[in-house]
Amino acid sequence: MVLTLTEPKTISANEESIIALYLDAIWMEKGLSKNSLDSYRTDLTLFAQWLMEQGKDLLHVDASVVLSYLAARHDKKLNSRSTARFLSCVRGFYRHQLREGVLQENPLALIESPKLPRSLPKSLTELDVENLLAAPDIDDPLGLRDRTMLEVLYACGLRVTELVSLTMSQINLRQNVIRVMGKGSKERLIPMGEEAAAWLEKYFREARPFLLNNLPNEVVFPSSRAQLMTRQTFWHRIKHWAQVAGIEKSLSPHTLRHAFATHLLNHGADLRVVQLLLGHSDLSTTQIYTHIARTRMKAQHVAHHPRG
Repeated sequence: MVLTLTEPKTISANEESIIALYLDAIWMEKGLSKNSLDSYRTDLTLFAQWLMEQGKDLLHVDASVVLSYLAARHDKKLNSRSTARFLSCVRGFYRHQLREGVLQENPLALIESPKLPRSLPKSLTELDVENLLAAPDIDDPLGLRDRTMLEVLYACGLRVTELVSLTMSQINLRQNVIRVMGKGSKERLIPMGEEAAAWLEKYFREARPFLLNNLPNEVVFPSSRAQLMTRQTFWHRIKHWAQVAGIEKSLSPHTLRHAFATHLLNHGADLRVVQLLLGHSDLSTTQIYTHIARTRMKAQHVAHHPRG
């Protein structure tokens, strides 16, 4: 058994059609993001490719075949989190085939997902955030853009995709709110605070027209080529400014989202308010941040209590 870990090779047109129909269906049903749909497509295509090498196809498998594929993944030392994502993807795929009457039983019915360790998201101290925000050179248009992006990201707790895809119509500087379309096409209004609003006004006045060459464009934060910035580009920009700020922790755009939630809770914010601001559909997703706040509280007690 060989598990391909490179880009998926070509599979049959019929398999491609089956996968495409499923992705269209769940997009209509759940409103998943392009990134999620791309991940589903990759997981299903890799599985279909492996099945083809075993002389099988997506619609003719049983539990033993799926277990063999999982064993092949294990041999390649793929982590449990990616395997859990794969199982979630194919469970949904076969449930869909059952609903459509294509299959009579689900080959994953008796297969359990791996138990994942509860990992705490990486966060930054408030001093780390201050140093990161101060790192960009605001006399440079790109530096002012990056400073403003960091301010908005930290002030609003946005996902990086939500940040780079912001359009002018989503920002209301009169009321200091941002209208965001999050996962599952769920809209939420997020207050941004006076500091972030002031940086946006400065950026709109001094840098954005220059970056766009004074051409009409709805994108709030264009790239150096006056186009929509990619998530990867912004990730590299954050890493660069973290180095300038002397922050040695591993950073990603999501780190500031975690810092946003953690710092709110540290200062007494209600968990359900944080849930709404982050756009979490389930409170249990937000509750992981209470562990960070509790850990910090214990550390403060040890450091400052005379009998700590």
